[in-house]
Amino acid sequence: MTGSAGAFTGGERLKHNSCMPDPATVPEAAPEPSIFEQPLNERMRTFLRLDFLYSQAVYHNEKPSPWGSRAAVGSLLDMLAILTRGDIRSDVVRELERHLALLNEFQDRQGIDATRLRALLANLARLRAQLSGVGGAWLQPLKDSEFLASIKQRSAIPGGTCEFDLPDYFFWLNQPAQARIEAFARWLALLRPLCDAIAELLWLTRQNGRARDQVAAGGVFNVTFERDAPFQLLRICLPADSPLYPEISGSHYRCSMRFLQWNGIEQRATQTDAQVAFRLVCCS
Repeated sequence: MTGSAGAFTGGERLKHNSCMPDPATVPEAAPEPSIFEQPLNERMRTFLRLDFLYSQAVYHNEKPSPWGSRAAVGSLLDMLAILTRGDIRSDVVRELERHLALLNEFQDRQGIDATRLRALLANLARLRAQLSGVGGAWLQPLKDSEFLASIKQRSAIPGGTCEFDLPDYFFWLNQPAQARIEAFARWLALLRPLCDAIAELLWLTRQNGRARDQVAAGGVFNVTFERDAPFQLLRICLPADSPLYPEISGSHYRCSMRFLQWNGIEQRATQTDAQVAFRLVCCS
C-alpha cells in the first residue's frame, strides 16, 4: 500500500581454489540501508536507551586510555539514572515471560524448525532465571559506592569532574589501563543480566516485524494501528546514499513522519516535497 496514509492490523505482523573469479570482476555487495527506529511506548523507549548506553559503556571500557574510562563511567551513571526511576527488572522479566508464552504456542505447528525453537526457548528461560536470581537489591552495590556517587554529583556541573574537583577520580584514571578495565567490568557485570535480556528482547521484537514498501507523498506519511494489536517499534529503512532522514512523532495508535533533506551542519534541514520510497517495518 502506497500513499500518504496506511493502516496495519494485527494479522499483518508478523575455500580458496584456482577457479575463483578475479576479485576485480566480482560486484561489490550493496551497502546496508540506513535504518531509523522509533519506539511506540515508554517501555520500548527505556529498553532502547539502556541497550545503547550498555553498548557505549562496553565500547569505551575497551579503550586503554583515561578518556575511554571517563566515557565508560559516564554511560554507567546514565544507566543508573534510568534504572533508579522504576522497577525495570520486573518489566524485563514480564516481557521474557510474554515471549516464552508466545513461542511455546509454536511448538506443535507444522513447518517449524523445532531445534531452533527449543534453543530460543532455552535461552529465554536462562535469561529469565538469571535476572530473577539477582534479587531485589541487585543495584545496591552501585548505589552504595561513594566513589560513583561523588562523580555523579559533580557531573551535573559543566567540567565538574576535573582533577581539582575530584582528585580521587583523577588518581583512579591514572592507574594502569588493565586495572581500570577490570574494575569497571566488575561494575558492569552487575548490569549484564538485565542488559543481555534487553538485547534479546530487542532482537525478538525486530524479528517479529512485517515489512512493507511505502511511498511518502510530498515527504509526509501517516500510519494508524489497530488498538487491540499494538506495535512496539517502527523501523524506517532508506537507501544508504539517501540524503533524507525521517522525523517521527506519535504513539502506538498513530504515527506521523516527514522526510527531511540533510543540508549539512551549517544549515537547517528542510522537508522534501518529493515522493519518498521507503520500507516501513512494524514490530510487535
